[in-house]
Amino acid sequence: MAGKVKKSSGKTNKVKRLPPHDPDLLSVIVPAYNCKTIARDLTTIEDHLTRLSQPYEIICVVDGRKILKDRTREKAKKVVSKTIKVYFYPKNKGKGYAIRFGMARAKGGTIAFIDSGNDLSASGIGMALAHMKWYNADIIIGSKRHKASRVHYPWQRRILSFFVQRATLYLFGLNVSDTQTGLKVFRREVLVKVLPRLLVKRWAIDLEILSVANRLGFKRIYESPVEINHNFMSNIGPSAVRNFVIDYLAILYRTYILHYYDEQNHDLWSSDKKLRLKYR
Repeated sequence: MAGKVKKSSGKTNKVKRLPPHDPDLLSVIVPAYNCKTIARDLTTIEDHLTRLSQPYEIICVVDGRKILKDRTREKAKKVVSKTIKVYFYPKNKGKGYAIRFGMARAKGGTIAFIDSGNDLSASGIGMALAHMKWYNADIIIGSKRHKASRVHYPWQRRILSFFVQRATLYLFGLNVSDTQTGLKVFRREVLVKVLPRLLVKRWAIDLEILSVANRLGFKRIYESPVEINHNFMSNIGPSAVRNFVIDYLAILYRTYILHYYDEQNHDLWSSDKKLRLKYR
């Protein structure tokens, strides 16, 4: 008697596919840490975005709790809506991590980030988007040194910015005047390539994104004006400068010595699941 043929269950191992992004959507990431004005910041940003002729989402990432009395998360959640989302993790990981965390959850075909704290006017987002269209850009950088910017710019910061700009041009080939202002806009295609390679969690995330993007061939990087309403950096602390320099040199070392950002070293890139893109 012939043996019974074992029937197939019909089940196959399906690979989980990411949901698609929305190419028409603008995603704005707002990192926040110990920010007393976060509720006002988010509503102000939303007010400016409602004037634009495209759908948007605002993703606020609360980067840990400084002290038990820090109410950033609670204040941010008060303005949660269909267009404003708030994410929180308890341990502070740095601005760079918060930005990457938010970008990983962005649905938009255009992704921006802007600092919280109410110093940097959200009107710069609309200006940056206009520049994006004018130049058919890969990346737009909000720049304090743009001729049309409205900002009180302390002489100490001017000197530091000059040397950083020169070093960035000669060492990374980035001909931009200001890498550190907290407003930038990216085409999604740029971040899909760049985000998995990033390591910086704190001080020099802006430079790392720009240098890696440039190295990968995204050369259309332009600047747009900003308005800053407060003398936010009249004093530059030595610890801030030291930490930035350390990160700066680390990016340089990974770029030219380790070749860490190059495709052949993809096995070394960060495996943090929380920083992986959630939309394809």
